[in-house]
Amino acid sequence: MTFTAAVVQMASNPNDPLATAQAACARLREAAAKGAKLVVFPEALIGGYPKGASFGAPIGMRKPEGRAAFARYHAAAIDLDGPEVALLAEATRDTGAFAVVGVIERDGATVYCTVLYFDGEKGLVGKHRKLMPTAAERLIWGFGDGSTLPVFETELGTIGAVICWENYMPALRMHMYHQGVSLYCAPTADDRDTWLPTMQHIALEGRTFVLTACQYITRAAFAPEHESALGDDPDTVMMRGGSAIIGPLGKVLAGPDFSGETILYAQIDPDEVMKAKYDFDVTGHYARPDVFQLTVDTRPKKAVQEI
Repeated sequence: MTFTAAVVQMASNPNDPLATAQAACARLREAAAKGAKLVVFPEALIGGYPKGASFGAPIGMRKPEGRAAFARYHAAAIDLDGPEVALLAEATRDTGAFAVVGVIERDGATVYCTVLYFDGEKGLVGKHRKLMPTAAERLIWGFGDGSTLPVFETELGTIGAVICWENYMPALRMHMYHQGVSLYCAPTADDRDTWLPTMQHIALEGRTFVLTACQYITRAAFAPEHESALGDDPDTVMMRGGSAIIGPLGKVLAGPDFSGETILYAQIDPDEVMKAKYDFDVTGHYARPDVFQLTVDTRPKKAVQEI
């Protein structure tokens, strides 16, 4: 059954998660009206990706202005029982689409870079917390554990998500392939020219469709107090997009687009996955488990256990 998939390239409102959720719902409804059954949104869309900020943390120091910046960022993150999630669940129920949405999730005093999965019938069905924040992201985001590495078997195919530079973790990719992912979603903040070949490699390696979504956002979207290493000209492009959809043999089906906010569409034929695996199944006939084996710990890891 061939169907339409979409990746949404849009800007967040880093200061207003509810407004961002409302805008995302509008884009979801727009994509669904054009036939999209699967809609993928960028990394940290709701809650914001603080591009260019240092949070006042030179080595061995934490500046007061950095503490204030973190407090603002924590306040802009979302709770999973909050109104933003409710809006997205309503939009997916209304449209019947499956949505993959990047958010900043608040859990106590810690925030996580998280992907939420919304099913058209059930609403919020799961999440993935980024396992390894990259570079300075480790200062502001907590680390996910192996308990949030799900995939979802749907009538469209098996849907899973890997966030930004997690895609450079071979063991994580292997686990996703092991779970049978056929619609590999890659919300990202990486807008460089090197990102598309990475996505093509993953499509070829996993023999999977890859849907990658990145924000297109300018300095004007951020509050005046946002620290920006890129400067404060409101027209400065902080992330330039580059969203794309790739087929299981590495063919680019849509994008990359660097022109502005947009929605990209592609026709997905699930039969192409099995055709592609004819000569390469990375966790099957090409695996060599007599030489290589991977162990994945999917148990939740809590700092405090009550017995």
